[in-house]
Amino acid sequence: MLKWLKVLAELGKIRITIAVSLSTSLGYIMYSERIDSGIFWPVLGLWLLAMGSAALNHYQERLQDALMDRTRSRPIPSGRISPQSALLVSFLWSLLGALILLWSAGFLAMQLGLWALIWYNAIYTPLKRKTPFAVIPGSAIGAFPPMVGWVAAGGSLGHPKILMTAFFFFLWQIPHFWLLIQRFGDQYAEAGFPTLQKIYSELQIRRITFIWTFAAATSALLIPAFGGTRYLITGFVILLGAAFLVAQSGMHLIVNSNPALARKSFLYINIFLLFVMLVLGTDAII
Repeated sequence: MLKWLKVLAELGKIRITIAVSLSTSLGYIMYSERIDSGIFWPVLGLWLLAMGSAALNHYQERLQDALMDRTRSRPIPSGRISPQSALLVSFLWSLLGALILLWSAGFLAMQLGLWALIWYNAIYTPLKRKTPFAVIPGSAIGAFPPMVGWVAAGGSLGHPKILMTAFFFFLWQIPHFWLLIQRFGDQYAEAGFPTLQKIYSELQIRRITFIWTFAAATSALLIPAFGGTRYLITGFVILLGAAFLVAQSGMHLIVNSNPALARKSFLYINIFLLFVMLVLGTDAII
């Protein structure tokens, strides 16, 4: 039983999909300005949809996963679950998640959740095999979860507050992925994926990644600038966090060429996302 639970957790990319759930929660809290029982079902629905999408991605990339050290121990290439069973689990999770969203949050929330799945599995995943720049359109996936939470709480998608928040989540994903590529680019290339290393030098990739990191940090400041926060101090706190991220990324990606330090940039950009979510959520409920 425990082995199967572990397989299902890996198949659903549990750490990533929990982060997706947190961003859905943020959208709900930013509109409702409180945490109430209404948050549970939309977050659960989006989480199940995200896990269904992740399981489908495992099925789609099972051959490539078998070629990379980082991924060959995943459930399908390791033989712990058959491709057909993984596809069935994906379908069940996705169907249940969509129905929960429809029941608890309405048709628009379900549409947004399904669009996230379609964008990830039908657009981004195939595009990764054709261009190393697939992550740019693919990062739109990150914009959907907070919008689902916002709509579930009763908000309109035309409000600048959610548009700027979704824009931040979109931009954040680009340097996040390219920092990952700096660590595992060789493995991606061996598996047949086009990578930036085939086009640019290592220094050029670092510079490009830093530019996108700067853009992501700047986009976080647009949230309070467009009325996404209630208190002036919130914008100042986000500014301090953005300045720290840019300074550290500049030091690790531009000034110092030590690969070990580049890995720290990956950690810092993840911490920055959690930091912004915490600050925005606190601002909304206090």
